[in-house]
Amino acid sequence: MRYARSFLRDLKSLESAAYQQICEVVFEKCLQIQGIQDLPELHPIGSDALFYRFTIDNYMVGIEVTGHIVKFVRVLPKPYL
Repeated sequence: MRYARSFLRDLKSLESAAYQQICEVVFEKCLQIQGIQDLPELHPIGSDALFYRFTIDNYMVGIEVTGHIVKFVRVLPKPYL
Protein backbone atom coordinates (compact mmCIF):
# COMPACT_ATOMS: atom_id res chain seq x y z
CA MET A 1 0.00 0.00 0.00
CA ARG A 2 1.10 3.51 -0.75
CA TYR A 3 -0.11 6.91 0.36
CA ALA A 4 -0.14 10.01 -1.83
CA ARG A 5 0.98 13.29 -0.33
CA SER A 6 -2.52 14.66 -1.02
CA PHE A 7 -4.04 11.84 1.05
CA LEU A 8 -1.74 12.51 4.01
CA ARG A 9 -2.46 16.26 3.80
CA ASP A 10 -6.22 15.60 3.75
CA LEU A 11 -5.86 13.24 6.69
CA LYS A 12 -4.00 15.82 8.78
CA SER A 13 -6.73 18.39 8.21
CA LEU A 14 -9.53 16.19 9.61
CA GLU A 15 -11.10 16.67 13.02
CA SER A 16 -9.76 14.33 15.70
CA ALA A 17 -12.62 11.78 15.71
CA ALA A 18 -12.67 11.46 11.91
CA TYR A 19 -8.86 11.27 11.82
CA GLN A 20 -8.83 8.38 14.28
CA GLN A 21 -11.62 6.52 12.51
CA ILE A 22 -10.05 6.82 9.06
CA CYS A 23 -6.58 5.91 10.38
CA GLU A 24 -8.02 2.77 11.97
CA VAL A 25 -9.58 1.65 8.70
CA VAL A 26 -6.74 2.68 6.37
CA PHE A 27 -3.70 1.75 8.45
CA GLU A 28 -5.06 -1.29 10.31
CA LYS A 29 -8.14 -2.88 8.73
CA CYS A 30 -7.03 -2.44 5.11
CA LEU A 31 -3.90 -4.47 5.84
CA GLN A 32 -6.09 -7.38 6.93
CA ILE A 33 -8.50 -7.56 3.99
CA GLN A 34 -8.14 -10.12 1.20
CA GLY A 35 -9.04 -7.82 -1.69
CA ILE A 36 -10.26 -4.31 -2.43
CA GLN A 37 -13.81 -5.62 -2.91
CA ASP A 38 -13.92 -5.99 0.89
CA LEU A 39 -13.74 -2.22 1.37
CA PRO A 40 -17.00 -0.58 2.57
CA GLU A 41 -19.21 0.71 -0.26
CA LEU A 42 -16.52 0.39 -2.94
CA HIS A 43 -17.41 2.04 -6.27
CA PRO A 44 -15.32 2.50 -9.42
CA ILE A 45 -14.65 6.05 -10.59
CA GLY A 46 -14.94 6.05 -14.36
CA SER A 47 -14.87 3.04 -16.62
CA ASP A 48 -11.18 2.11 -16.64
CA ALA A 49 -11.18 0.30 -13.23
CA LEU A 50 -8.09 2.18 -12.07
CA PHE A 51 -9.64 4.57 -9.56
CA TYR A 52 -12.16 3.69 -6.86
CA ARG A 53 -13.82 5.33 -3.90
CA PHE A 54 -15.20 3.95 -0.68
CA THR A 55 -16.99 5.42 2.30
CA ILE A 56 -15.95 5.72 5.92
CA ASP A 57 -18.68 7.44 7.92
CA ASN A 58 -19.11 10.91 6.31
CA TYR A 59 -15.94 10.73 4.22
CA MET A 60 -14.99 9.34 0.84
CA VAL A 61 -11.58 7.79 0.35
CA GLY A 62 -10.16 7.72 -3.17
CA ILE A 63 -7.75 4.97 -4.17
CA GLU A 64 -5.76 4.03 -7.27
CA VAL A 65 -5.31 0.33 -7.98
CA THR A 66 -2.46 -0.78 -10.22
CA GLY A 67 -1.93 -4.51 -10.17
CA HIS A 68 -1.39 -5.46 -6.54
CA ILE A 69 -0.53 -1.90 -5.48
CA VAL A 70 -3.21 0.18 -3.77
CA LYS A 71 -2.45 3.88 -3.46
CA PHE A 72 -4.59 6.05 -1.20
CA VAL A 73 -5.06 9.31 -3.08
CA ARG A 74 -7.60 11.52 -1.24
CA VAL A 75 -9.95 11.63 1.73
CA LEU A 76 -12.75 14.20 1.45
CA PRO A 77 -16.09 14.93 3.07
CA LYS A 78 -18.91 13.23 1.13
CA PRO A 79 -20.50 16.33 -0.45
CA TYR A 80 -17.26 17.20 -2.26
CA LEU A 81 -16.82 13.98 -4.22
